[in-house]
Amino acid sequence: MSAFSNTSWDRRSVLRAAMGLAAAGGLTACGGNNGRGGGAGSGTNLVQYFHAYGEAGTEQAVKRYAKDYGKANVTTQWITGSNFESKLFSALLTDNAPDVFEFHPQIQLVRSGQVADLSDLVNPVKDDFNQADIASHTIDGKIWGVRMIDDPQFFYYRRSMLEKAGVEPPTTLDELVEAAAKLTTDKVKGVFIGNTIVPVMNPLIWASGANTLDDKNRIAYHTPEVAAGLKKLRGMFADGHLLLDAPADWWDPSAITQGLVAMQWCGMWAMPVIQKALGDDVGIIPFPSAASGAKPAVVNGGWSMFVNAKSSHVDEAKEYVKWLWIDQQQHQEDWALSYGFHIPPRTSLAASADKLKSGLAAEGVKLFNEFGHFDNPAWTQAMIVALEGVIADSVRKGGDPEAALDKADKIVDRELKKLFG
Repeated sequence: MSAFSNTSWDRRSVLRAAMGLAAAGGLTACGGNNGRGGGAGSGTNLVQYFHAYGEAGTEQAVKRYAKDYGKANVTTQWITGSNFESKLFSALLTDNAPDVFEFHPQIQLVRSGQVADLSDLVNPVKDDFNQADIASHTIDGKIWGVRMIDDPQFFYYRRSMLEKAGVEPPTTLDELVEAAAKLTTDKVKGVFIGNTIVPVMNPLIWASGANTLDDKNRIAYHTPEVAAGLKKLRGMFADGHLLLDAPADWWDPSAITQGLVAMQWCGMWAMPVIQKALGDDVGIIPFPSAASGAKPAVVNGGWSMFVNAKSSHVDEAKEYVKWLWIDQQQHQEDWALSYGFHIPPRTSLAASADKLKSGLAAEGVKLFNEFGHFDNPAWTQAMIVALEGVIADSVRKGGDPEAALDKADKIVDRELKKLFG
């Protein structure tokens, strides 16, 4: 990561930009009660924010872990709905801000002084973490978050549907387009890549041989190959081969388990549910190569825990994060493997995870290791939103991909200048 220049961004302006809101001052936290009104036990009252995981039992697990902690009363706000990011960022601008929250490593949180340095927590066990996770959480030589889970994302496909249509699992984007057409019938759509189609924007970039930013934090996604890939996504959309407006979005496996689609982009977390529903009639592939010589791509999603540097209980919050996400390996293993499949970021836990050692899970781990792309902390929320606009403009609305990319460039350039000068 290159050195950062001083900018005029303060905490409030950074978070406003991250939310993509013109005025965040009128927003409040999720509900008027932030849980600090006294706990059942003794000690400091802490509040932690989690987005609502889809896997059954996750909310209960998080609250059970917190209850096991004896040095503070930890209250969990389980944020439902699709706008966790905006609710979190708006809460961070108020007196109701959480002490601890999950998110992804993003530079603007460091630049604005929003997150506390957690190097002292992680450094003693740094060698036992996936080193790509350590790298993505390291800015200015300090580690700012603790990775909880790694979540590879790829295509699931129904083996029987592909065989019936005479389709091999696609290895290129052209083959995916052809497969989508052959797999689409009057009852089943070929492919589901989300109701908004945005989940595959980054994998399309990587599978086109490009990147979001280069190693000097300059735009790297605007290439002829990416523009060509967007046209191919548009073709699938316009020809009616994509499932749209599914009852649940891409992160939920119901589209493929209910037989609405032959192929679905989803995460490894859904693998146990998919296998329970479909048995052996399911396989996985990465996002296929979208340009000559380019490798396929797997998104390494996942979530990390951060401490709010503006909290009045920073030390206590750090102690809780250390207890749960560094020391309590049984809770970490439970979190990664008992409610869907996630890869533990601790290499010792990943190595001992029997559930991931065979079958489709082992194939998922292999794809993760071979084709996975990790977080780039310089790729901020505002930039993410800019490329969501590219999908909306060029794929859903049928506009010129170059024009859509030009439009995104202006936003991303502005954000890069704010961060790096």
